Amino acid sequence: MQAQDTINPAIETLQQLRASGQIRAISLDLDDTLWPIWPTITKAEGVLLRWLEQHAPTTAQSLGDTATVRALRHEIVTLRPDLKTDLSGLRRESIRLALTRAGDDPALAEPAFDEFFAARHQVDLFDDALPALQFLSQRWPVVALSNGNANVNVVGIGEHFRASLSASDAGMAKPDGRFFQAAADAVGVAPENVLHIGDDAALDVQGAMDAGMHAVWLNREQLAWPCVGPEPHVTVASLWQLCQGLADR
Repeated sequence: MQAQDTINPAIETLQQLRASGQIRAISLDLDDTLWPIWPTITKAEGVLLRWLEQHAPTTAQSLGDTATVRALRHEIVTLRPDLKTDLSGLRRESIRLALTRAGDDPALAEPAFDEFFAARHQVDLFDDALPALQFLSQRWPVVALSNGNANVNVVGIGEHFRASLSASDAGMAKPDGRFFQAAADAVGVAPENVLHIGDDAALDVQGAMDAGMHAVWLNREQLAWPCVGPEPHVTVASLWQLCQGLADR
């Protein structure tokens, strides 16, 4: 893999960690780590509205635009706290609520969600994502650990993962330590032998460190550390930089 970053303390720390032999597996966030999520969701919500215009025009008219679709999605979070970790369930029930309020058949929620969900998987990977997946999966077992509902096989990158855990299926979400433990268990290693990589300072980085893992903060925007408490073990600006630090020497 072609390295694109100059040597810096993050790379040196990763080199030391690689040489120590402590890393026996990788856990990896998906949304905003391998692809930008909100452009994807916006496009999927547009697909949903167009489907509703054809099959439930009264509902489509009542929703109007993607901002209203998203507001209803937030409303259902309050109405259905039992679904707080199930993003698919929350989206499906928000569609059902919109249909019911507009006087349309609530059973249309299922095919409408299917249209949204298919479009939600039409992601645009960051330029460094696929090369990084190839690099990492050739060296360690990789586990996807996501609070979202993306299916790595549907996205087309499943071959790079030994296991894939989502909050929707597991019934728990980052930063819950049990979720990180489940990622370690999926590949048969202890948490202290896992390197977790993600973009969210609190959910990914603090969660992983609290669970006993090594943590890398993928900070593409070069933001200041936003959390109270210990800073991440390593901060990188790209997955290129991550792989440069983890490359064999």
